[in-house]
Amino acid sequence: MSRAFAHEEVVVRRGRRSGLPLIVAIHSRALGPAAGGCRMRRYDTWQDGLTDALRLSEAMTYKSAVAGLDFGGGKSVIALDRDTEVTPELRESALEDLGELIASFGGSYRTGPDIGTGPEDMVVLRRFSPYAYCAPEEHGGTGDSGGPTATGVLAALRAGARHVFGDSSCAGRAVVVSGFGSVGSRVAAGLAAEGAHVLVSDVDPSRKEAALASGHGWVEPGRALSAPADILVPAAVGGVFDEEGVRRLTVPLVVGPANNQLADESVADSLAERGIVWVPDYVAGAGGVVYTLSRESEGCDHEAALERVEGIGGTVAHLLALARTSGDTPLRAARQLADRRLTTAGSLAGAGPGAGAEAPAPAPASAPAAGALPVSRS
Repeated sequence: MSRAFAHEEVVVRRGRRSGLPLIVAIHSRALGPAAGGCRMRRYDTWQDGLTDALRLSEAMTYKSAVAGLDFGGGKSVIALDRDTEVTPELRESALEDLGELIASFGGSYRTGPDIGTGPEDMVVLRRFSPYAYCAPEEHGGTGDSGGPTATGVLAALRAGARHVFGDSSCAGRAVVVSGFGSVGSRVAAGLAAEGAHVLVSDVDPSRKEAALASGHGWVEPGRALSAPADILVPAAVGGVFDEEGVRRLTVPLVVGPANNQLADESVADSLAERGIVWVPDYVAGAGGVVYTLSRESEGCDHEAALERVEGIGGTVAHLLALARTSGDTPLRAARQLADRRLTTAGSLAGAGPGAGAEAPAPAPASAPAAGALPVSRS
């Protein structure tokens, strides 16, 4: 079976209120209900949004599996045209459409904020389903997951630094943080507090002032990959590394939360051939989902959930040790860890959720929706 059709379930629907394309991709529920954020983003075509959802939902499967969570992988996308004007009314209509679709899964797909959405948007989704996480605390959620995500990245950085440099401290090291958003800014602050020399890059020039005011250096986006440094932290969009990008790198260690950093999985081999240790993005960036699911689905308190997030450092140390022993890439080592859990769950529970996981309610069949988009549930 090709990877393009490896998903358990994919739904494409035109929103009856907004008229916008809605996509929910469920890659796997072998370990439990699928979890993955809601992305509202501009695409050249809605099919590009579908491709995004397929890739990201697969990454969520492995993110949850490696992190030891009893959840599978999913993703939802509201696909905007390049010229769509997103008025407040259209935004709310689109979110209501998506909330209605998420409710149809009966708890077997759970979401949270992603690119283009935030905690306030989860309040709209929760009108239809309780399985929209990270709403503001006053609405019963845990709020912005950027803090826990950054905490996990810092734990992964310390483990990676120990593996590469023999010392987990980043004090005195030059670190480029590419992307100064919610997570990148927190990672930069944490590194600076440890004594690292932090250079920040962002495609949004308005963030330069904030970076400099925070005491960080600045490097233009076009030079972020080639800037002389010890560590690179990709904290923006995916697709950062292709063969040309790898040739430009000067760092021995790459650890960051940006999703789908590799243009193709073969790039992991190119990184290894150049002696660059790359911690898989879905491992380094798992802190937000670990914290949120621990709090909102499993009932952990803040301290217990944060302790789980800090455990990402131990996971990174383990997979890097496995990769060194086997002579394999960290990506394959992480995939082997995940596949072991997924295979065991499959042998114990067939196509259903993993042993000990909360069983998802079956999703009812989708009714055909108006519009030219195909409606599929496959």
